[in-house]
Formats: sequence, C-alpha cells, structure tokens
Amino acid sequence: MKKENDSKVTEFVLLGLSSSLELQLFLFLIFLLFYIAIVLGNLLIVVTVRADTHLLQSPMYYFLGHLSFIDLCLSCVTVPKMLGDFLQEDKIISFSGCLAQIYFLHFLGASEMFLLTAMAYDRYVAICNPLHYLTVMNRQLCFQMVFACWCGGFVHSITQVILVIQLPFCGPDKLDNFYCDVPQVIKLACADTYVVEVLMVSNSGLLSLVCFLVLLFSYAVILVTLRTRLRQGQSRALSTCASHLTVVSLIFVPCVFIYLRPFCSFSVDKVFSVFYTVITPMLNPLIYTLRNTDMKTAMKKLKKTCDILLPCQRMNRKR
Repeated sequence: MKKENDSKVTEFVLLGLSSSLELQLFLFLIFLLFYIAIVLGNLLIVVTVRADTHLLQSPMYYFLGHLSFIDLCLSCVTVPKMLGDFLQEDKIISFSGCLAQIYFLHFLGASEMFLLTAMAYDRYVAICNPLHYLTVMNRQLCFQMVFACWCGGFVHSITQVILVIQLPFCGPDKLDNFYCDVPQVIKLACADTYVVEVLMVSNSGLLSLVCFLVLLFSYAVILVTLRTRLRQGQSRALSTCASHLTVVSLIFVPCVFIYLRPFCSFSVDKVFSVFYTVITPMLNPLIYTLRNTDMKTAMKKLKKTCDILLPCQRMNRKR
C-alpha cells in the first residue's frame, strides 16, 4: 500500500476470485472464452442491426443494438483487468483507476436499466396498442428515449463517484472483489460511512428495485393482454416478452441483491458480481437471437453479403 504523507491511499489491492494459483489459471481460460463470446456476440448484433435497414427502422431492434453496445462496453470495464490479474501475484489498482471503474460501471449499468425500461414500454405499445405503434414509437421518440437513458446513467454514475471521492482513505487497502465498486470501497474509508451507505441504498438500491418493479408490472400487463389475444397468433410476441423477462431478471436480481442492503457483505456477492458483469452480457446475444427469426434472417443476409464481398476484394487485390 502506498500513501501520500501517510494519510492518503493511492492504490488498492484486489483480492480477486481466488488466491489459488492453479485455480486462477483455470479461471483465466474460462473467463477468456467468456470475454471472447461477449465481444463477438454483442458486436455481431450491433453490426447486424446497423447493416439491415429493416431492423434499424424497427424500434425494438434499434433499442437492442444499443443494449448490445452497452453490454460490450460494460464487459470491457471489468473483465480485461480481471484477466490480467489472474496472471499476476499482486492485483493492484490505482485510486484514480478505481474511481474510473466505478464511474463507467454505474454509467453503463444505469443506462442499461433505463434502456430495458424503454424496451418494456416499446413492447407495451406494440402489443397493447398495435394500430398506433409506429405513430407512437416514431424515430424521434426512440432517439429521445435512448438519449434520456444515457443522461440518466451519467447523472447516476457522477453521484456514485461523488459519494466515494469525498471519503478519506488511510488504510486498510484490500478490496474483497475483482473490481472496484461502491459497497466494497466505502468500507475501507477512515470515517463513519453510515450516511454514505444509506445514500448508496437510496441511489443504486432503490433505482434497481423501482426499475425492476416497473418492468415486472409492465410485462404483467403485457402478458395479461397476450392471454386474451393468444388465439389471434400472438405466440411470437409472447416469445419476445419471455426473452426480455429473462434478460431483466439476469440483470436486476444481482443488482438488487448487491445494492439494496447496506452495512453487510456476503461471500456470495462475488458470484452475483460475476453474473452482472460477465454472464449476463454473454447470455444476452444468445437470448435475443436463438428464438428470433428476424435476427437470424438478418445474420444470414449479412453472411451472404460478406461471402460476396470477400472474393471480390481478393480479385481486386490480384489485379
């Protein structure tokens, strides 16, 4: 631990997922495969949505493209550092690097929560008011909703950084996790953190819980509506809602568990952290594409386009 004038901590030690060298090497290989899957899967969705004009004009796929972009960026906040630490004995992160992780983690995480709420509203309008769907969910409204999601994430993350940066840190310096987050960092402060932890719960905890409850209520209304229209060929809409509910549960359950209980921590927190930062971004592309015929069709078109363009480029190079 390094200090300035024996009073200010300038770096933290991350305890990581395990202290066993053999297990760390195994985890490195596993999470490296996970990270490759996250990058390739989410990048494929972003490229597919951007390349297909039909999907890009659809509000649902417009939101999906942004969701995949957020998942791609969110994984880059924690996973590369974790992979590097698996191969090092000293898992150190600077104080400024720690603040940067907190900022981007909450910026992207909150933006994703707001975006999922916007996607739930999109599905509500599409299923409960289908005749006016394209009029209500016009291009301008979709852009404004996405912009509001990013702005909400920015405000939330700045609040988290302000909560941490005002605290004095003079030791200890060991964070019991594989990345920096507010619950672990504030426990290392050399001051009474009661007010800060209450503010954390009222900010991150209630944000997660309220968004989660709003989403559950929205999809409950949608499912009730679908139940009355199931005979009219609404099985496809039901499948879409099931995919959205799966993603919502994977994201919000870990967040509610981590941020809605101050003053205590459990060993299972790391498991929920892995789910939130690694497993969910990896599973989202699979959930949204395996049962989605539009995405499958667009991906096949993209593949055919690539198959046509690559030979033409090779022929031009030979000339």
